Amino acid sequence: MVGDECEDAVRTALQSGYRLVDTAFAYGNEEEVGRAIRSSGVPREEVFVTSKFNKESHSVDGVRRAYDASLRRMGLDYLDLYLCHWPVPQLDRYVEAWEGLVQLLSEGAVRAIGVSNFTPAHLERIIDATGVVPDVNQIQLSPDIARQEPRRYHEQHGIATESWSPLGRSSGLRDHPTVVRIAAEAGRSPAQIILRWHVENSLVPVPQAADPRWIAENLAIFDFSLSPAQLAELERLDRGEGAARDSDAPENGH
Repeated sequence: MVGDECEDAVRTALQSGYRLVDTAFAYGNEEEVGRAIRSSGVPREEVFVTSKFNKESHSVDGVRRAYDASLRRMGLDYLDLYLCHWPVPQLDRYVEAWEGLVQLLSEGAVRAIGVSNFTPAHLERIIDATGVVPDVNQIQLSPDIARQEPRRYHEQHGIATESWSPLGRSSGLRDHPTVVRIAAEAGRSPAQIILRWHVENSLVPVPQAADPRWIAENLAIFDFSLSPAQLAELERLDRGEGAARDSDAPENGH
């Protein structure tokens, strides 16, 4: 989302009770997100703001420049979380990018640092190089792309798992008969069932919505639970690691 649609959606979300906002240089909407945060009436210290930098900033100095530019565009004094958007291993500079993030953190410029779309092998390399473990890895994740291997690695190393495209985007997950049936059993929408699955698996979903109705619906997931049988049924929807976007493929990565 960009322009007025983005600004209105973020402001509505914050005023509805959301407290995590996720953006990136690649999304082209940092200015709108910043305006929405400043005009929402919600104190800045109550909002957890995340942004990400692109592959052209994969160096220690590049990360610093990208971070300062994001702050200027957003009109903020700091970010709560700053992420390397993709590893782009063809460039072989993601270790330098991580070193830049570690430096920002050590200086107190940012509250937390992490990565996005990194595999366990990528994570192992940056941890070995710096001794610093990411706070977060944001990866494509939904019940049908459940990412069991990276989730196990994250759990072992104390890395929070954040889910992009948590509702399955164009996979038709919300229309899957299993999801639809569980939604009917629970008296909830399919989207609420999927987002509740994330929460019950200690994942941090980042759903995207512009319509105020969907913004409100996506937040209304904390007053019910899924049964063990329902969770097991949703687990069986997993199509395996091969269904996710390949972080090593040349065509993938900003």
